[in-house]
Amino acid sequence: MLLKTRAGLLSAAALWLMPITATGQESQAETQPFVLGTIIVTAEGEQGRGGTSSTVTGEEIARQNRVTLDDALRSVPGVAVGNTGGSRNERLVHVRGFDRFQVPVSIDGIRVYLPADNRLDYGRFLTPDLSEIQVQKGYVSVLNGPGGMGGAINLVTRQPSAPFEGEARIGLEAGNRGDITARTGFLSLGSRQQDFWLQGSYLKRDNDGFYLSRDYTPRPQQGAGLRDHSDTDDSRLNLKAGWTPNATDEYVFSYTRQTGAKKAPYNVDQPIRGITDEPGPGQSWQRDWTWPEWDLDSLAFYSHTELGGGYLKTRAYYNRFDNLLSAWDDSSHGSQTERRAFDSRYKDRAWGLSLEGGAELGAANTLRGALHYRRDRHDSIQHNQPDLGGLPDTPERSEEETWSLALENTWQARAEFSVIAGISYDKASVLKADRTVDDAGLPTGSSDAVNWQLAAIWQPEAGGEFHASLSSRTRFPTLWNRYSTRFGTAVPNPDLKSERALNVEIGYGGEIGPARVQTALFYSKVDDMIQSVPVGPDLTQSQNVGDGTYKGFEIEADWQLGDRLGLVANYTWLQRGITDPVRADYRPTDTPRHTAFLRLDWQALDRLTVSPSVEVSGARLSESAIQPEDPTQIAYTRMGGFGLANLDFDWQATDRTSVVFGIRNLFDRDYQLVEGYPEPGRSFFLTTRVAF
Repeated sequence: MLLKTRAGLLSAAALWLMPITATGQESQAETQPFVLGTIIVTAEGEQGRGGTSSTVTGEEIARQNRVTLDDALRSVPGVAVGNTGGSRNERLVHVRGFDRFQVPVSIDGIRVYLPADNRLDYGRFLTPDLSEIQVQKGYVSVLNGPGGMGGAINLVTRQPSAPFEGEARIGLEAGNRGDITARTGFLSLGSRQQDFWLQGSYLKRDNDGFYLSRDYTPRPQQGAGLRDHSDTDDSRLNLKAGWTPNATDEYVFSYTRQTGAKKAPYNVDQPIRGITDEPGPGQSWQRDWTWPEWDLDSLAFYSHTELGGGYLKTRAYYNRFDNLLSAWDDSSHGSQTERRAFDSRYKDRAWGLSLEGGAELGAANTLRGALHYRRDRHDSIQHNQPDLGGLPDTPERSEEETWSLALENTWQARAEFSVIAGISYDKASVLKADRTVDDAGLPTGSSDAVNWQLAAIWQPEAGGEFHASLSSRTRFPTLWNRYSTRFGTAVPNPDLKSERALNVEIGYGGEIGPARVQTALFYSKVDDMIQSVPVGPDLTQSQNVGDGTYKGFEIEADWQLGDRLGLVANYTWLQRGITDPVRADYRPTDTPRHTAFLRLDWQALDRLTVSPSVEVSGARLSESAIQPEDPTQIAYTRMGGFGLANLDFDWQATDRTSVVFGIRNLFDRDYQLVEGYPEPGRSFFLTTRVAF
């Protein structure tokens, strides 16, 4: 429940959170990442090189209070955040124009995949327990497994580096009217001994929602102040135990439990049952949906074993995803008696194993190979009009398995020049696809693909690194793409083919004068894009009808301007084009052509750092909620560009205690990423961290 207290409570909270002085202790340091959970390794010339990657550290995330994954990535070059809008209202991330279906997300190197539709909500992934977030753009090593068509995102948790270490955080957030809106608590404990280590963390975030800008114009669908139905509740538990019998080998068991619950804000311009009048031309009632459950579990085993002149790495895992979607009679969310009301429960399970090995072949070649296997099971349980009694429908089960076999060789042609070549064969087989009585007879099938990559890296004696890469990667269609009827509005297409992208990149990373610079010029050609195509009155079907080109340029720089002044800046230019023979007016949405980020870190006092920053985003297209009568036509709305100013203060109160205070959207800008869904106005945050 929202605490009806204002600025006075925020001031009191600041005093309550003031750290207790402790002296004579080591200063806080960045957390050590869980090494076996990483997918980008560049220091020793291993996978991840050949393309451009970015890493967001846990310290950066904490200082700017980027609590969710989408928020933590919004300052990364080549990345644009978004929102699906509609009844699902999920947070999105695009990497150089590629979406959540084409850029896999992993936690400690194990992919998070929802076998039904893989419609991940990036707002459900919390960041306080992360050591870093790794983002690969374009080129992704074939050793990482299937997917990676346009990049990859990996969330890396912590592992200890001292005999005993810990961290505790308490955080508060407030809206532009002073009311406390969110509370976050986090505790991490770890111990590293001679032959083993232990790590555990728990975080909890209770979010009452966000406040709209004071410039927002109230209307019947949404008044001023707190955004209706924007509240969420999330938590994550992570436990790890590692055995290190010698200096090179390591064996780790890990368990992660993530829980979530959320509602979905309505479009502020469209009709809502129980609030507005009947829908007008081109409009319809909005869906009244909530998600009481959005839960993930993962039990995993990791190992790294040195074998003479080579190595063997393993990852074995069991994942569970439990999801409940509730559809209500109206916007009060109080009853489920109408025909449109239901409870839809997903119970998904996955079993997987990954093996990777490598060895040096002579003085100039290092050969690596990888085998990946994953089996997914999706159970869907529908309960219509639950308030009228009755039993849920018979569960529907779908099963799918995926294989990947990959080889990659690094040839050290000269001391300063190397070539990486890789190839993989991936196959996805639908074993079972029971849906409804009407389409239970649809055939199952399989998709396979050969992926390849080639990269050249030059590190001249003068310094820096130049790279060029060429890769061809695919992504398999989901069960939802193939078989879903989407509540009777779609025709299944079991024979849907895979999408494929040819990615080309040249880039440079190194020092130019006093600045550390990384820059890349990239181009992607996408074939057989999966698009929703009209096939009859009020019916669509997923088909391979689109081709696309994504091209652009990105640059980032880190410049130490003086002893007490540092500058971080990046800029991305992205141009996307899509051709669709069925819909000639099809246009790419959700990604701006221009994005930029600028941050200044000023050490005003020995223990106080002041950091103003600016986020800039150009205009983007959004598909309009009001569609023309002709189903072959699409209506778009141009969402205006915006600039957001932020300001944060990091006070190192003692060697082990710090207080971070900040303001997001300093000038209370009213802006939207997708039509009808305004983003948060000005907000405040206060976090105290204690390391021990």
